[in-house]
Amino acid sequence: MTQQALLAAVLSAIDRANAADPTLEQVDANCEPAALLYGQRMSQVLDEFAPEAGELLRIAVRGQHIERWKRPRKDYPEGRAGYLTWRRDAARYHAERVCELMAAEGYDAASMQRVASLIRKEAIKRDADAQTLEDVACLVFMRAYFSPFADKRTPEELYRIVEKTARKMSPEGRRAALLLPLPAELVPAIEAAE
Repeated sequence: MTQQALLAAVLSAIDRANAADPTLEQVDANCEPAALLYGQRMSQVLDEFAPEAGELLRIAVRGQHIERWKRPRKDYPEGRAGYLTWRRDAARYHAERVCELMAAEGYDAASMQRVASLIRKEAIKRDADAQTLEDVACLVFMRAYFSPFADKRTPEELYRIVEKTARKMSPEGRRAALLLPLPAELVPAIEAAE
């Protein structure tokens, strides 16, 4: 099997797993599994933002939130400590699950370790691929999920959230974010992070 075929097989396996998401999202006239849409949106933004991305980054991006519905936030305590524990546990689960699918397709241990490290975001700001994954996740949030999220927040909360998100991004990621159709009053929050 060629590397391209191997990559396609793993991406398809991730999509099949995410297609089981019971949470549906309306897209035009259709309802689609939310996790499947998220993974596909991540890959689409990666293709636009970093078309030269390598195979392992492509796998990590597609599988970053694989089967996320199986580890809901509500199963953890309220507050920052509960949130951070949920995020850490979820990242471990996502990494393990993607590695299971990679192993089934014949990927080697070193490749699986690299993808797991990227999904767990172990070296953001120090590892170019980990930073690209973070940039893509932030761009997907701003592009596809920001509007419904914003409806439940005050303008001050939104500004702080966008500012915090922008600080996690690279300069290239922030430049890409400035091209998105965000409310004009939030642009300074992105610019302030530069």
